[in-house]
Amino acid sequence: MRTFTLAAVLLALPLCGCVRAPPMPPPAPAPRFDAIAFFAGHTEGTGHLEKLLSGRKTTRVQSLGRIEGQTLVVDQTLTGGSGAPTHREWRIHQTGPGRYAGTLSNASGGEILGEVSGNRLHFAFRMKGGLTVEQWLTLAPDGRSAHNVMTATVMGLRVAALDEDIRKID
Repeated sequence: MRTFTLAAVLLALPLCGCVRAPPMPPPAPAPRFDAIAFFAGHTEGTGHLEKLLSGRKTTRVQSLGRIEGQTLVVDQTLTGGSGAPTHREWRIHQTGPGRYAGTLSNASGGEILGEVSGNRLHFAFRMKGGLTVEQWLTLAPDGRSAHNVMTATVMGLRVAALDEDIRKID
């Protein structure tokens, strides 16, 4: 019976339609996105998260980044909807020009990889529960704000998308 139910859900999901990916600002060669510099200190993000079968909700992310040796540690508190706040920790270090690696406390296996191209930073990782996540952050010309577009997929089907604006507080 369980196999039939899972198969029915997998067949029905494409009929429901995927979550639409938010538009991204165009990439630019400058200013170059420096993840360590941008996320050190306080940042605040506000946006909308849309989930398949759950709808859209407003989100807010409070972050505090600090440098520990060669590693940026970012503690985040995520709030949205009526649920309790969620806490997570990013640990990111530069592995080469425009390349980053690290861990995320709620990622599967913890590992994340990032790459910069001009003003755009791209992260890719797997979340617990089998979600594949891609995140594109585009640094604004002022260097103090960024637009974040994140998508989550399962078996190639987009099941969630985040459209968020992030700004440095200090």
